[in-house]
Amino acid sequence: MSKTNKGNFFEDFRLGQVIVHATPRTVTVGDVALYTALYGSRFVVQSSDAFAQSIGYARSPVDDLLVFHIVFGKTVPEVSLNAVANLGYADCRFLAPVYPGDTLSSSSEVIGLKENSSGQTGVVYVRSRGVNQRGAVVLEYVRWVMVRKRNENAPAPAEVVPQLPRALAPDQLGDACPIIESRKYDVALSGSPHRWGDYLPGERIDHVDGMTVEEAEHMLATRLYQNTAKVHFNQYTEGQGRFGRRLIYGGHVISLARALSFNGLGNAFHIAAINGGRHVSPLFAGLTVFAWTEVLERAEIHGRSDVGALRLRTIATKDQPTAAHPLKQGENYDPSVILDLDYWALMPR
Repeated sequence: MSKTNKGNFFEDFRLGQVIVHATPRTVTVGDVALYTALYGSRFVVQSSDAFAQSIGYARSPVDDLLVFHIVFGKTVPEVSLNAVANLGYADCRFLAPVYPGDTLSSSSEVIGLKENSSGQTGVVYVRSRGVNQRGAVVLEYVRWVMVRKRNENAPAPAEVVPQLPRALAPDQLGDACPIIESRKYDVALSGSPHRWGDYLPGERIDHVDGMTVEEAEHMLATRLYQNTAKVHFNQYTEGQGRFGRRLIYGGHVISLARALSFNGLGNAFHIAAINGGRHVSPLFAGLTVFAWTEVLERAEIHGRSDVGALRLRTIATKDQPTAAHPLKQGENYDPSVILDLDYWALMPR
């Protein structure tokens, strides 16, 4: 019996299967500092204990996307070690703040299976949960991933594609954000004068700046999350694959786009939910990421007068500045687009 893990292939998954993932991870201030070094995120609540405490947090919470990546990374050995690509996300909610010193664990339930027409791969849908050391769920999300088959002749399971909400309702938001004292939210220190009421649906924001991806950075980031997917690390195998080189982890692109969005959305300090996301095309080291955002909706949160929610659609591109807001060419995405992310962010009112 082999003592090593070669990961699950498509035919190994079963509908309703629950997988408990190794390894619990205690988040430290070192993780937070390294995350900042990788992406340069400047959102003040996650940057300053003094600022966070002044508005009602216990201290600076861990960046929402760092929480996402750590929980996600734990799922890789069992869910996507043999992935061709991670295809998308939906129904993602941040349910409790995470602070340095908290320990995160994760589990996943298989909620859908669909073999592809080629017979060589299939799509696996999982709902993953991250919990802290007290057993409180801090994050829950669905993702779907294209996974290789071990044996192309293996019989396909019955096709089940889960029905997922197009977007979370505003009354499902805000659990991970304590009631804040918005009058103490200092916009001079936050770096932006614009609050929730200053944004209108239909508004488009070019985030102006670009960030070039380096091989060392994306590999360091993926190791930080203990994400073991060979498509990001193993040039020996990927050199023989479709692209001839390693892919940049899709979450790396999300964090880059989020960091870039500070220029224009500096007070969107908390991601409350991710409604949906698509990695439209691959990204490789040496290319430069740009981003722009459209405000889709502005919503009040029931019982909250301190913060409001903005539903945002952030588009990331490769080697294409975004002043012209590139998105579609006819029915298809513009060739420069690499990420289409729909999410809710909270802002002080």
